[in-house]
Amino acid sequence: MKKRINIQKTFVILMAGLLFSPYACKRERSGATGWEYNNPDNGGFQKVPYYEQETGPGLVLIEGGRFTMGRVEQDVTYDWNNIPRTVTVSSFYMDEVEVTNFYYLEYLYWLSRVFGMDYPEVYKRALPDTLVWRERLAYNEPYVEYYLRHPAYRDYPVVGVNWLQANDFAAWRTDRVNELILIREGLFEWNPNQINEDNFNTEAYLAGQYESGKRVDGVIDLNPNNEYRNVRMEDGVLLPQYRLPTEAEWEYAALGLIGNTIDELITDRKLYPWNGHAVRNADPKYLGQILANFKRGRGDNMGVAGKLNDAGDITTPVYMYWPNDYGLYNMAGNVSEWVMDVYRPLSFEDVEDFRPFRGNVFKTKELDEDGNIAEKDSLGRIRYREVDPEKDNLAERLNYREADVRDWKDGHWQSTVYYDDPEGARQLGEKAMYWTAYPESNTNFESTLISNRTRVYKGASWRDRAYWMVPGTRRFLDERYSTAWIGFRCAMTRVGSPYGLGGY
Repeated sequence: MKKRINIQKTFVILMAGLLFSPYACKRERSGATGWEYNNPDNGGFQKVPYYEQETGPGLVLIEGGRFTMGRVEQDVTYDWNNIPRTVTVSSFYMDEVEVTNFYYLEYLYWLSRVFGMDYPEVYKRALPDTLVWRERLAYNEPYVEYYLRHPAYRDYPVVGVNWLQANDFAAWRTDRVNELILIREGLFEWNPNQINEDNFNTEAYLAGQYESGKRVDGVIDLNPNNEYRNVRMEDGVLLPQYRLPTEAEWEYAALGLIGNTIDELITDRKLYPWNGHAVRNADPKYLGQILANFKRGRGDNMGVAGKLNDAGDITTPVYMYWPNDYGLYNMAGNVSEWVMDVYRPLSFEDVEDFRPFRGNVFKTKELDEDGNIAEKDSLGRIRYREVDPEKDNLAERLNYREADVRDWKDGHWQSTVYYDDPEGARQLGEKAMYWTAYPESNTNFESTLISNRTRVYKGASWRDRAYWMVPGTRRFLDERYSTAWIGFRCAMTRVGSPYGLGGY
């Protein structure tokens, strides 16, 4: 895999060199009009050379396909929330390992440097909750003090991070990676003096609202009315966003069925991310060694001295144990992981069979009075608003007519007992589905933990039994809460062909 990435980097550098030289491209003609591309004499409509999406730092390409999502093991909890269903997942990228304490400390350091003086709340809001280690009847105080910051744990997965914080980390990572690409291509210089709203943000740069740190004015513009321009989305140089994987993506990647496929035939069904029904390695070279970090039995976190089974009383370094057939580490144990989806018990009955996902809140960029993208906010980010039925003419659309569809078909007012009272249902919001009575009765109305803030997390952690290592199992937690056993890894959308470098 590393060899493949190196080849790809070489290609990207070559491709970028062609992009920034106006003379490198042989002029093609449009198949639609016959006009020459890249010719300033006819207006300079540009077609840049493009071959392949660059693989972002830490990522592995997950070639997509169909698979049976959901239960492959007996439902020991009788939740009936993962009914098997065949779905298709597009190719995407996912982190080889969980986000580590050291990666997260790098993030905190950057936030402190850029926002610490005037917006200290930004830094404080990102801090993991180290108190998640505390238990009433256990001595875990050393983890409170040392787990996040001591170098002994730097390669361990970060925990105490809630779903919202994980998303903020992913957004920050996107900007740092794209900033580095522009520095690598000679367009920007290192700028350690970024502060407050004057920090590199990918969307602000694309909107022409970030200029600090430029090494040159931009790339040569073939438009005869301009001399230089910023890199654009059409150039294919900047990477898509880092984000959390969807539940379907995570489960698909964890199973790694690509290793069990001959032509279109999946020869062996998998229970865990590895073949077989055991949790010990069957390879004669490693015979009997445990394959993941989980709790083998009551009171047994890591085995006996002299023969530790998984050697993980809590978490373990993220590269410990063997990767699955996609090259992903610890998809079965160590920490459970946040995914993007809002939880509903019957999501598998409702979601689409192509790129299934529950959790959409459709938004659009805010515009100023002149119709241009509004000025970025005080943290340097482009402003968004939820789409509006009137402003955005949603009544004319067939595919959606409201912004927030997290509860579509399960919690939406049309699926509640108030289906004949839409106005009353809207006033109650999600309470219309999950409260037992109207508020006027002055009783305790909440009857479930499920709401639009409830997010899915997948996989087993260091404190879970083997059952939860089955990728089809699913649990949920409020997006504002964090624990000592939930971490996360990032994903990235793959644009274009589902194949990697050398595909078509």
